[in-house]
Parts: sequence; C-alpha cells; structure tokens
Amino acid sequence: MKLANKTAIVTGGGKGIGKEIALALAHEGADVLVAARQSDVLEQTTSEIQALGRRSLFCVTDVSDESQVEKMVNTALDSFGHIDILVNNAGVTGPTAAITNVTRDSWDEVMAINLTGAFLCARAVVPHMIARGSGKIVNISSIAGKMAYALRSPYAASKWGMLGLSCTLAQELGPYNIQVNAICPGPTAGERMTGVIAGRAKEMGRSVEEVERMYVEGTALKRMVDPKHVAAAVVFLCSTDSDSITGEALEVSGGFGL
Repeated sequence: MKLANKTAIVTGGGKGIGKEIALALAHEGADVLVAARQSDVLEQTTSEIQALGRRSLFCVTDVSDESQVEKMVNTALDSFGHIDILVNNAGVTGPTAAITNVTRDSWDEVMAINLTGAFLCARAVVPHMIARGSGKIVNISSIAGKMAYALRSPYAASKWGMLGLSCTLAQELGPYNIQVNAICPGPTAGERMTGVIAGRAKEMGRSVEEVERMYVEGTALKRMVDPKHVAAAVVFLCSTDSDSITGEALEVSGGFGL
C-alpha cells in the first residue's frame, strides 16, 4: 500500500469528491480524519473507512472558523500522534449570477470557506509537518481556477486564489521536505455538479439538459469526470511517487476547455 503508516486529514470529506478521496487514502493504508459541517455524512464515511481496516474518526468543522480548525488538528494529533497529509477539499459552490447580482455576503462566504479555510488548515498543520521533516498538502482547486467562468465570479476567484496559495506554500515549505500541490477537477459527476447545472440553466433561461450538454461538450473526453479519478490523483500526490513534485496544479478535467 502506498500510504501505509500515514495519517491524513480530509476536509469536506463527508460526501462527493471528498468522500472518494478519504476512501482512496484509506484503501492505500492511511488512517483518516474526515471533517465537514454535517455529522451524519461524516459518520457514514468514517464507518466505510473503518470497514477497510483503517483507523478513522470525524470532527464536525467549519473550516472558516479558526478555533474549529485548531480543534480539528488537535483531534487528529491526539488520535494519530502525527499528521502526514492534509487535503483541503472543503468548499461551497456559491451563487450563479452576474456580478451585479452577487451580494457581499455570498462573496464573503465563498472566500471564507474555499480560500481562507485552506489557509487556516495549512497554517495549523504546517508546524507539525516541519517538526517531522515531511508532509503532503493537496488543495482541491478547480478548472475554474485556470479560466474565465462567467456567472461564477466568487467561486472562480476563490479557486484561482487556491492556486496562488499552493505555489507560495510550495516554495516556502520546500526546504522542510513538504510538498504542496493543487488538483483542478473539471465538471465532475455528482450532486454538486447537478446543482451547478440547475443554477446555470435557471440563470441563462435554458433547459438543464442543454446546459449539461454544454459542460460535457466542453471536455475532450465528452463525459463528466469520475470523482474516483480525482481521488486517484490525490493518492499519487500524497505518495512517495510524487516526492519531487511541488507547486503544480494538476488538471483532472477530461480535457475541459482544450
């Protein structure tokens, strides 16, 4: 197993891409703490990880809250003794609207969770990784962090910001043998993408089917991304196979926008 004797924190690990990431890490031998704002989905993910024979626990956490992030990290340390891997996956989609209709509150919420949350989590775990002389941080950005994304300004700005954060931390933490990378999923099958499509269809006055085709036709592979493929990329970036890779933004997008 590629991650035997490793421990990980996965934020937003209760469902969707985050759950697939947590399960994939556990499948490769890691013990995993999953965090999110809803306890019911966390309980399910934790049970599935334990069924794989790995240690797992959950911590209800709002990553935009500094004190809750500190509690999450301390819970992982108390349970596992150390932290090898941090996956910053927690995020919200935010509004689908022209900028003139985006409220300050909705802008602030997206930034607080998607970007500030990643900063707070990284800041909390880095001292422990430095003390051990190694670590892996993977930030789940988006293909929207590499392109214009009309009607999704808060989301796109937060995902572009995650790439800047990733590159800067990679340079800053490299001397301590800590690799920091980002993954940029494209349109990924699941509940969240279904909601995004519905919101865009409503805003554009088009059918859901038409908007879904727009996303699919925008990919080279002509299909949605499988969340398990995103998880597989995370496993790679958390393994020793990627020890000489840092500051990169890996697209798992089905060739979106080529």
